[in-house]
Amino acid sequence: MGDTGGNICRFSLDQEPTPMPRLALYALTVCALAVVAAVVSFVQGSWLGIVWVLLAGLSSNMAWYYLRRAKLQRDAAAS
Repeated sequence: MGDTGGNICRFSLDQEPTPMPRLALYALTVCALAVVAAVVSFVQGSWLGIVWVLLAGLSSNMAWYYLRRAKLQRDAAAS
């Protein structure tokens, strides 16, 4: 059916690290979309925009966390 054994490592140690972690990029995308949704919601006169603002705050904190975590891991690997 398929390969069930062997080395399952999908990257090599000499590979360049990505400039931004993927989860941080996703969180920034969600943050930007939530801000746009909040603006559209408030322009239409709906108070539902408050939920979008809260989601934008949460996702921006997630992006900050993942970026900071990647930086700390990169610094730990360098030393």
